[in-house]
Amino acid sequence: MSPQVPAESLLITVAPTGAETAKADCPQLPTTPEEIARTAAECEAAGAAMIHIHVRDTSHAPTLDQSLLREWVAAVRESSSLVVQLSTGGSVHDPLDERLRVLDAEPDSCSLTMGTTNFGDDVFLNPWPFVKDLYQLALERGVAPEFELFDLGQVHALGRLVREYGVPAGGKVHVDFVMGVPGGMPGTTPALVAGVAALPPEVTSWSATGIGRSTLAVAMASLSMGGHLRVGMEDVLTISRGVPVDSNAQLVERAVDLGRIAQRTPMSPAHCRELLGLS
Repeated sequence: MSPQVPAESLLITVAPTGAETAKADCPQLPTTPEEIARTAAECEAAGAAMIHIHVRDTSHAPTLDQSLLREWVAAVRESSSLVVQLSTGGSVHDPLDERLRVLDAEPDSCSLTMGTTNFGDDVFLNPWPFVKDLYQLALERGVAPEFELFDLGQVHALGRLVREYGVPAGGKVHVDFVMGVPGGMPGTTPALVAGVAALPPEVTSWSATGIGRSTLAVAMASLSMGGHLRVGMEDVLTISRGVPVDSNAQLVERAVDLGRIAQRTPMSPAHCRELLGLS
């Protein structure tokens, strides 16, 4: 029997690495299989249930190399029971065909960004044909998509996608609002309220991510509205103004503390699987 997700449960996803920060600028960033395995174990112990992975190569540069994707997935599974979500965004420079092949590494979940976004001075390219191809591939493989939403247009596009292709086999549609990216929606409470209000009825759960200085504002807004949280060094590198983060577990611990104030308890990986329709 599948575990029932308690109403007060809080899904904490950790995004430990990302594709933008250089190891030389942030030595505590996990960029090797050994470091990601240790990070996964520490973050699960701290209260995370899912890990969102961007892979780095031996020179610590972002990569979608298939052997390394598989190595990182295996390392996390050997050290923890976290739900493994691979980024299909990679870096802003990765070609679309390589991003589709991310699913060959057999993750539990994958990110699926619902449209193209200006990303600082770069462009994060997600044309509609690619979005459709990636979604259909996730459905075929039984990989749970997490729909990443950078603006209100992408919320609208999500409704269009599920109307055209239906919902995943588990009947669950989980989304994550990525807020505070230069070029996307601001990391503010009014923006989150507008995004949640516009969600299509098929959505069964949602979380929010605040980039940089918007981290705490977005986290508290999400908790006040019954949403879930994504935290990690992909999204913020300070624990308070001018104070660098020591580890990803430190950010998970802070999310747990915020959740406690809102009378929410960290969700287990088993409950996360139920939330995503993976059970």
